[in-house]
Amino acid sequence: MASIKPRTLSGFMELLPAPQQQMERLMDVLRKTYASYGFTPLDTPVIEDAQILLAKGGGETEKQIYRFQKGDGDLALRFDLTVPLAKYVAMHYGELSFPFRRYQIGKVYRGERAQRGRFREFYQADIDVIGDGKLDILCEAEIPAIIYETFTALGLKRFCIRVNNRRLLSGFYEILGLSDKASDVLRTVDKLDKVGKDVVADILRDDVGLTDAQTQEILAFLSVEGGTDATLASLEKYVGKNETFDLGLSELKTVVRCLADFGVPADHFAVDLTIARGLDYYTGTVYETTLLDHPEIGSVCSGGRYDNLAEYYIDRPLPGVGISIGLTRLFYVLGEQGMLNDALVTAPADVLILPMTEDPGAAIRAAKLLRQAGLRAQLYTEQKKFKQKMSYADKLAIPYCVLLGEDELAAGKWSVKDMRSGEQQLLAPEDAVAAICAGISALDSGSVITEK
Repeated sequence: MASIKPRTLSGFMELLPAPQQQMERLMDVLRKTYASYGFTPLDTPVIEDAQILLAKGGGETEKQIYRFQKGDGDLALRFDLTVPLAKYVAMHYGELSFPFRRYQIGKVYRGERAQRGRFREFYQADIDVIGDGKLDILCEAEIPAIIYETFTALGLKRFCIRVNNRRLLSGFYEILGLSDKASDVLRTVDKLDKVGKDVVADILRDDVGLTDAQTQEILAFLSVEGGTDATLASLEKYVGKNETFDLGLSELKTVVRCLADFGVPADHFAVDLTIARGLDYYTGTVYETTLLDHPEIGSVCSGGRYDNLAEYYIDRPLPGVGISIGLTRLFYVLGEQGMLNDALVTAPADVLILPMTEDPGAAIRAAKLLRQAGLRAQLYTEQKKFKQKMSYADKLAIPYCVLLGEDELAAGKWSVKDMRSGEQQLLAPEDAVAAICAGISALDSGSVITEK
């Protein structure tokens, strides 16, 4: 039988054990932070009925979705975590308490062209707050606080949460009499950072069909300098001209005002009127988060407020607000930039116990004692030479080894070897456990990400 060369499909990430440990640590930080804000974990199926996933389909969604037949079933792999959430809330509406707060970290699938930093299978990390009929603006103000806490816990320091409001934008374009062209204008101004004011102005006049006066008004509206306070002050001249604008501005001010109470430093957020996000989806506050030293990465966390999560599955308004982190792409980019902390323990165990006698009883008891202390202890069971055993610990970067030979058993002590320094001590079991716990705690005191 001819052998088959093993390979991983293009656009799919498969990690070796050490980077997989780093990914798991990153996800653990997200889970802990999300849970601290009262979000419950949720796990929805990877495969759904295609009709469910494509209820609001069309366009790029239908082109990118992985769809297949199995028996009589028309099935598809989920392409995000939001549509399955909508189905879940609609199905369990009578059993859930609202506002319903959930987080989910799971794989999604998109059949797009694989390229550097873009994947066909990737993890998303989402949080959403779903209301029953109404959802208080405080929920929209809380989201940036969660983003700040999450990124800070990961070890990031230089990032900015950019905030805007879709109602404010809609009202502004209504004031200019451009409601019918608002989508085209929004798509154009979204290119400001990439192509600059002059090119955007040309597109607005030549392609969108705006007058010079309208073009200049839009660019002035979007280009206020001086920070958040100056931007908010510049919007006051439009107050009273449009109800939608006034509501959007009021909501934006509330979000900004609450950020200080939530403990978000002023230098970590900014009002950015160029942010629009999903033109046909978001209706209130919208968010984008960027790394200040790596603008080429683009947004690493985005989302916003929407009015009706499950309109295709249930005849009830279920407004919500949420954010999503493209976790696989973020992990890939951080690794590429050398920002993952290699000093943290990435071994599968904190300590390796090496029985050096025929009777493994003492080693088994030692492993149990270490695990009871909260350490990850592995019992080495292979009958190999001592040098091979130590080489095994070295290759896995296990920080400590406990050697239990005849001399140690006779003395009622353990030989504890620090694999990083090479230092070896003969200690009483309780002292050995304490020493290893202290060492592991010091090694794991850093953050998952380090900024250079």
